[in-house]
Amino acid sequence: MIDVFGSVRGLLKLDAVCIDNNIFRLHYKVTVIVLATFSVIVTTRQYVGDPIDCLVHDMPTHIMDSYCWVHSTFTVNNKVHARIGKDAVQPGVGPYVEGKDEVTYHKYYQWVCFVLFFQAVCFYIPRYLWKTLEGGRIQALVANLRVVMLDKEQKSKSISQLVEYFIDNLHTHNIYLMWYYICEMLNFVNVFTQMTFLNYFFEGEFGLYGLDVFRFTAMDPRERGDPMSRIFPKVAKCTFEQYGSSGTIQKVDGLCLLPLNVLNEKIYVFLWFWFLFIAVLSSFSLVYRTAVVISSKFRFLLLRKKSRLSPRNKLIAINEQFNIGDWFILCQIGKNCDAVIFNELISNLANHFNGIIEDV
Repeated sequence: MIDVFGSVRGLLKLDAVCIDNNIFRLHYKVTVIVLATFSVIVTTRQYVGDPIDCLVHDMPTHIMDSYCWVHSTFTVNNKVHARIGKDAVQPGVGPYVEGKDEVTYHKYYQWVCFVLFFQAVCFYIPRYLWKTLEGGRIQALVANLRVVMLDKEQKSKSISQLVEYFIDNLHTHNIYLMWYYICEMLNFVNVFTQMTFLNYFFEGEFGLYGLDVFRFTAMDPRERGDPMSRIFPKVAKCTFEQYGSSGTIQKVDGLCLLPLNVLNEKIYVFLWFWFLFIAVLSSFSLVYRTAVVISSKFRFLLLRKKSRLSPRNKLIAINEQFNIGDWFILCQIGKNCDAVIFNELISNLANHFNGIIEDV
């Protein structure tokens, strides 16, 4: 168990070189850590603890527990909002007529720990793809520029090498930006897909789950059924069929306590709001990235914000000569080096381009 948590904790390490943004990191760091941690907790409760306890007469308890866990439990739909203690013993648990009253079978709880782990993997995939496609380019470009107290000669040499890199590779970075944009889109598509998948996994009950829980907590519980008990019942029914002594099929009715659902209901309330939160942020990020691609003026404003020490005319010279891919690489470098060094890089690049313009 300690080793598993140690692996999850390893995701908290800060990268030596930043090649993405904060919203991107919400997907592959925060969300992956949250999902992996939830998966470990549920797995521990499920396979080390006691996930189900059934009350039944004339049958060994352990047999009923194993049967109901494997074959699922169920609740009666028209008893979900029944008066507790009068019409039902628990939400969804009461008498019913087989074949007439609708029931809902709860089969998901065996798979929750695996689904959480699978989702954690899915949220890491865009990061893995981007890291592979990026190929360590920014790390190679800013090899020595992240050190504030650089030797003057070494600093001058590193900046000159960067200027030469941009001169030799001008207007060749659009593919680099395109892959990054695709990975950002994958983040948005993934979180939307995960919410859709959970809605299917819980048989259409997850779509408005968070809002239903919020409404339930904000009003008199007697006026509205508990959505957490509807999707994650703490007590459910289970029917075991066996042969009697004369060969007649007998049905044994059991009442099963599902303590694991106390944890599951809280996990999925949090995930509903968290997935919605990062989906909204990711959509804003895509709008921002689209504005960057379309508007040269917007790119100039962002470059000016990143390099406030640089004169306006030098920033204009760079913005006019760089296309969107070159601009993006320059901003990536700016994230990973000292502001003074970045200002010198801007100055050297501008001087080079101004020299070319004057010669023309």
